[in-house]
Amino acid sequence: MLYHSSPEAVVDGTLYTLLVFSVVTWTLILFKSWQFSKNTIWNKRFNSTFWETESLTDAEGLPANTFKGPQARIARQGLEWMTESRQHTRKSLKFRGTPSDLLEHALLVQMQKEERSMESGLTVLASIGSTSPFVGLFGTVLGIMQAMHDITASGSTSLDVVAGPIGDALVATAIGIAVAVPAVLAYNFFLRRVKLHRAGLENFVVSFMHAALSPDSTGKE
Repeated sequence: MLYHSSPEAVVDGTLYTLLVFSVVTWTLILFKSWQFSKNTIWNKRFNSTFWETESLTDAEGLPANTFKGPQARIARQGLEWMTESRQHTRKSLKFRGTPSDLLEHALLVQMQKEERSMESGLTVLASIGSTSPFVGLFGTVLGIMQAMHDITASGSTSLDVVAGPIGDALVATAIGIAVAVPAVLAYNFFLRRVKLHRAGLENFVVSFMHAALSPDSTGKE
């Protein structure tokens, strides 16, 4: 059976697996915290500059370092589409349809890319949070099986002989729970941040559409 072959190696492997889970969890927590903080700062800076321009033509002339962050990349996608559509006199399939629908589609495609970027890593956090307790429990079960086997081989059932090995085996479950808790909390926290940022991106797309479709969007009288 498994615990007759190399139980200690299997239990150690379980603990190392939980260690890897913990490292991955905290790495993702630090990275996602930095990512959301950076996006928030860049979105605020871009909004304060973009919406102060008099027209989309003026917005196209903003410095390249202004277009940083999710909302800036969405705006750049919209501006590039508008420029490209004006330059194409022969309407290809890419430009078949009403300008408003085509522009909205271009903005939504970029918004979906930004959402995927924000959601990256959350599936890993959710998986670690849901599986870590079971990985720890697996190590505990193997540890208890080995402890019972050793107790049977020793022929002693005193508390000193029984309590130590079983207590050591339960450590794996405790570690599994300790790894799972931060992963679950981080997943829920970042999922909330994704929803808030998504709402901000949706509002920006609507505002950009209004600005692009207004009669004076190019600044011409």
